[in-house]
Amino acid sequence: QVQLVESGGGLVQAGGSLRLACATSGRTSSMYVMAWFRQAPGKEREFVAADLWSGGSTYYADFVKGRFTISRDNAKNTMYLQMNSLKPEDTAVYYCAARGIRVVVTDARNYNYWGQGTQVTVSS
Repeated sequence: QVQLVESGGGLVQAGGSLRLACATSGRTSSMYVMAWFRQAPGKEREFVAADLWSGGSTYYADFVKGRFTISRDNAKNTMYLQMNSLKPEDTAVYYCAARGIRVVVTDARNYNYWGQGTQVTVSS
């Protein structure tokens, strides 16, 4: 089993920055892809960014390219999402997710493990 715990959310003004963290524990050897998703009120959960846990290419949704950066600290078993130039439309609950197949996909239904989410609110 894999446990994921997000942290780092909060309230920030438009143009500001936040860094989210996803601490992992348990059978981390079964995780191949780590990803961030977000869900705004009344909307479906959407893909934000993903990374192969073993290293390699990163993947981003078009709406965050150039603003968000996904990274990992393998020694700490932690994944990060650095969010810069935040916009009010980035307001959502952000979730960390993992899947046990070494293929990056953007459909949330293909991820086996989820954290509890962390709220990000961007004021205008």
